[in-house]
Amino acid sequence: MNFTQTARGIVRSMAIVLSVAVPLAITIEAADARVGGGGSSGSRGSRTYSAPPSTTTAPGTAQPMNRTFTQPGTPAAGAPAAANKGGFFNRPGMGMLGGLAAGFLGAGLLGMLFGGGLFSGLGGLSSIIGLLLQIALIVIVVRLAMSWWQRRHTPASAYAGGPAEGPGAQTSFRSGLGGFGLGSSQPPLEIQPADYEAFERLLGEIQAAWSNEDVAKLHTLATPEMVSYFSKDLEENKARNDINKVSDVKLLQGDLAEAWRDGETDYASVAMRFSLVDKTLERTTGRLVAGSETPVEVTEVWTFARRRGGDWELSAIQQTS
Repeated sequence: MNFTQTARGIVRSMAIVLSVAVPLAITIEAADARVGGGGSSGSRGSRTYSAPPSTTTAPGTAQPMNRTFTQPGTPAAGAPAAANKGGFFNRPGMGMLGGLAAGFLGAGLLGMLFGGGLFSGLGGLSSIIGLLLQIALIVIVVRLAMSWWQRRHTPASAYAGGPAEGPGAQTSFRSGLGGFGLGSSQPPLEIQPADYEAFERLLGEIQAAWSNEDVAKLHTLATPEMVSYFSKDLEENKARNDINKVSDVKLLQGDLAEAWRDGETDYASVAMRFSLVDKTLERTTGRLVAGSETPVEVTEVWTFARRRGGDWELSAIQQTS
């Protein structure tokens, strides 16, 4: 009797879980159908692995990249290669001190080889305390000399590009319904009204090209990295015999999260809240698979990039939480 009651309880619990999980899975499938797959993809230059500041439009945190070509820990342009470091005593300009320290250690090793102890070559010190004091003294002297040398030879042009601006240094550009608005001051990289018009235009054109599966058009609107992700997602839709149709895209609100320059490339990360009709159809029959004719609202952070004097292109899409 108890076994039967336990079994019924388990079945009832499974039924409850499934009743919640199945609609959730359907919702996730519908949300993941739009351009970008509902994930976080692309690159933000040197800030790919740092979250853009929150804004009024997207007060939460942007999710980290699920797909990106940018590798973490990539040294900045002009940074010395790790191979040039050589070793502890083989730093550029440290020949004299390196030779001195190596001489101390060499004398100790010779003493060990000839049976006199580690530092017999320096006067026959055999005390372990004396040994430790000598090692500590050598390390301190070498480190102090290295710090002095680095400070003296730091290039004066290290900050030629201007100080790095933190999240608090960025000015938010907010708007009400219908697009972007301008704040009272300007960020380090000035974003003009024409730039906001380009961002809004790209939002609609990219969604339309995605819906039409027009990869050639996407190549004119997004970076090659983003187009590679779009192409992969479209191929997966074809393999499932599905097609995602997006229409009636309307920007409701937009904020500039941050704008900066990496070398010859300008970047602007923009939080956008927009509405769209997002539905997935069976390719051969046109049967509705997911979504509906009812518009849904989406909030994402889109990053745009442009080479100096070029046009803006979509460089990354991040979901918000």
